[in-house]
Amino acid sequence: MKIAIEDIKATPKEIHYAEGIDELNARLDRGVHDYRVAHALGVDVEYYRAGLDVFFRGTLHGDVIGTCARCAEEYSFGLDHPFVFVLAPRAAEVGAARLSADDLELSYYEGEEIDLTPLVHEQMILALPTRPLCGEACRGLCPRCGANLNAGTCGCPTAATPDPRLAALHALARGK
Repeated sequence: MKIAIEDIKATPKEIHYAEGIDELNARLDRGVHDYRVAHALGVDVEYYRAGLDVFFRGTLHGDVIGTCARCAEEYSFGLDHPFVFVLAPRAAEVGAARLSADDLELSYYEGEEIDLTPLVHEQMILALPTRPLCGEACRGLCPRCGANLNAGTCGCPTAATPDPRLAALHALARGK
């Protein structure tokens, strides 16, 4: 979604649109493949201008499919993520200055229009959990046979034979 700078006025304007996910899923696919977005993202955004700065406030809505870090099973969850950011003209950028907390929400634009797509993708990626878990109670995989322990117990013995290389540490732990 592109918005012409000249169309952004001081009075807030709202738009609602669906953001494509092909490019976003390509970005998410690089690396560890923890997440992918199932359908187009719903974007509700209000924007206005104050001087040369452009303010955006909105919410992203989407269905995400994650791969659990413990059991390696896919799971889905809905995401409703509010966002706020401010864009200033690139010419106003100050080089090598220290950033304050307010500056962290500040980005820059240049040209005659603002493309919301990369900003929406960035907000979506920031909204994802850092570690994908299907649930806090997920028991994961058996370290011996690889069975999903959420489906039930596996046939592995519960008492493991201690590694003889760690005998000295076990003795210290028992206080001997």
